[in-house]
This record gives sequence, C-alpha cells and structure tokens, in this order.
Amino acid sequence: MSTPRPRLEIRFCPKCRWYTRATWLAQELFITYPDALLEIALVPADVGVFDVLADGEPIFSRATTGRFPEPKELKQALRDRFFPSRDLGHSGGPGSGTPLPSDME
Repeated sequence: MSTPRPRLEIRFCPKCRWYTRATWLAQELFITYPDALLEIALVPADVGVFDVLADGEPIFSRATTGRFPEPKELKQALRDRFFPSRDLGHSGGPGSGTPLPSDME
C-alpha cells in the first residue's frame, strides 16, 4: 500500500493582505515534503480567515487559536497525520523555525 499524498488548502483573507504569509507557508511545506504532497492550493477566503486543511480536514485555524501557524507546527501536524515514520530533521527540534520575511513581521 502506498503512502497517501494529501491535498492541502491554505485559506486566507486577501483583503487582509495575507498573500505573502500563505505563499511562504506553502513554500515551507513543499521544501519539507517535496514529493509527498499532491498539491497545495491557495484559496481566497472571507475577511479574517487563515485556515490550513489537509484532505478537507482542518489542521489549523486562526479563528480557533487567535494566531497564525508556525511552519514547524504545520510540518509536525502533517507528519503525525500522514507520515508518522518520517524524520523532520531540523523542523523537529526546538528553535528550528524559519524566520519570517521582513514584510510579514
């Protein structure tokens, strides 16, 4: 049996100008899982929305947490759900997150 290749959606508010954050997170996930993801879709959503879904199931919601996701926690959530034996290397340890681009701080 082959490992499933999940489809991710990053739903974000374009009126809030969260394009850069959404594309940055998509890039981080593709770097970590270059051949394991079916696709990452960037989906414009309602005002204030920033959600990440894997195969239609939420793995992060800004509405629930009151903050944006860290790349490390998304990578770990995907690993835990779809790739439990995968080593995340530097993304698995403390302080391993990639710094935000200056326009997102």
